[in-house]
Amino acid sequence: MKHLLKLSDLTSEEIFGILNLADQLKYERKNNIRHHYLEGKTLGMIFQKSSTRTRVSFEVGMNELGGYALFLSDRDLQIGRGEPIKDTVRVLSRYLDGIMIRTFAQQDVEDLARYGSIPIINGLTDYCHPCQVLADLMTIREYKGSLKGLKLCFVGDGNNMANSLIVGGIKTGMEVAVACPLEYQPDEKIVAWARETGKLTITADIRSAAEGADVLYTDVWASMGQEAEKAEREKAFRGYCIDTELMSLAKPDAMVLHCLPAHRGEEITDEIFEAHADDIFDEAENRLHAQKAVLVKLLKR
Repeated sequence: MKHLLKLSDLTSEEIFGILNLADQLKYERKNNIRHHYLEGKTLGMIFQKSSTRTRVSFEVGMNELGGYALFLSDRDLQIGRGEPIKDTVRVLSRYLDGIMIRTFAQQDVEDLARYGSIPIINGLTDYCHPCQVLADLMTIREYKGSLKGLKLCFVGDGNNMANSLIVGGIKTGMEVAVACPLEYQPDEKIVAWARETGKLTITADIRSAAEGADVLYTDVWASMGQEAEKAEREKAFRGYCIDTELMSLAKPDAMVLHCLPAHRGEEITDEIFEAHADDIFDEAENRLHAQKAVLVKLLKR
């Protein structure tokens, strides 16, 4: 494992290795066990998209691991003024031990890895969100004891979250069902891979997707960069909501996850959000532990 660009690059064994280390690091943190595994290491964090959880969890994570996180806005870097990524990363590789980037284009992440000489971590792109899904898998396993054989139902846009949940779910032995409007389906190549590799259902019927689910998951209807489509998306996604009726179709002990921020009353009702707040905020906390595991795997040399 040289980078974390997308989950499809990782083997199932590598994913479980990250989850196991994340469990260990969480235990150590809860018990005040010092774990400065990255003492003297510096992580550059490039943000072309705003963030709450990604910035805070990576910055705190590096501090707790004994390293240093450097915030790099695209407004402060020369890439914001037209410098090619391949030039920027070749310079940063001389200064830093690793880079985390939160951006729009997946190709930017791939180019950082291609032209740089240090580990690259995808903090989010429009194509995928591997760090979030590692935290999701960690949370599901904490609540359910294991992942294999569970049914994960995602409700909403076939976006970066759907893409990564499909890959992460299939690679860890889960059945995945995605309920989305026909014009907002996940990436075709990911869908084709998943159908050959595991059990995947893509449907516009939210009720059939949720039936018998162990985990219900949703995300906002319009992500960053899609604000101009808000009215159109509200119309297309009307009814794609986790509510009491949908929960009645899932298993009685089904958990609910949301990558946040949530638009209560749209993709999830306030009642269901609050009823499953422990699930959701444990999931948010686990961003810290899962990402610390990724950092240790990539930067500890």
